[in-house]
Amino acid sequence: MFDSYLHRWSLIQDGEPIITHSSLLLPVLWQDGPAMLKVAADIDERYGALLMQWWDGDGAAYVFAREDDAVLLERAMGKRSLLAMAMNGEDDEASRILCQTAARLHAPREKLLPDPVPLTRWFRDLEPAAAKHGGTLADCSAIANALLADPRDVAILHGDIHHGNILDFESRGWLAIDPKRLHGERGFDFANIFANEELPTITDPARFRRQLAVVSAAAGLEPKRLLRWISAYSGLSAAWFLGDPNIEQAEKALTVARIALAELRT
Repeated sequence: MFDSYLHRWSLIQDGEPIITHSSLLLPVLWQDGPAMLKVAADIDERYGALLMQWWDGDGAAYVFAREDDAVLLERAMGKRSLLAMAMNGEDDEASRILCQTAARLHAPREKLLPDPVPLTRWFRDLEPAAAKHGGTLADCSAIANALLADPRDVAILHGDIHHGNILDFESRGWLAIDPKRLHGERGFDFANIFANEELPTITDPARFRRQLAVVSAAAGLEPKRLLRWISAYSGLSAAWFLGDPNIEQAEKALTVARIALAELRT
């Protein structure tokens, strides 16, 4: 899988392969510096590489080369982790870093990105799941439909902003990887800060309320609007987990949605 690209781009393997559900990765050396060779296994990853190239290193890792399903990326070499920060007393600072990085990614560019995926298409699985399961999913779907019908502050979106997708690039700061190449209201990109299932505290209402204040201030979002996006996003996440099916993770997402819905009613 990697050999042709190692030869073509004069790369030297610099670590063991990493296999995810959507891609194959290999740490390499390119021109005597660290890089990451990534070979996409699905279309979303290929679209993501196009978006990374479009950002041109501003808020995201640089793309050194791209061909077919493969992309050669700047490799994060820093030791800091936003997930570790969030779990060890620096949750507020981690959230602010996520917001600052998202703001860089949302900034207008002179060159247009061809054929981004509209949020209306991204949310296509929520309404059928709501019709099937009702309850909280139905509430989330109604909110999502209203948001999608009346978008504000439209931008090119990362689509999967969370603690594991913003990495420490040392002197270059915190930069994004693994985008989804979406287009829609920028508020969507801040919802996953509240829904990262790797963070054990996401279902803690006290943590939720504190981060709502932190993120709405850092992102310049009205809290009620952010709550609506959290509800919509969590409902979509739950719909995907129910489709897998992964009931445990679906219930986590629904719990976050219920907290957001309860806050909306206060």
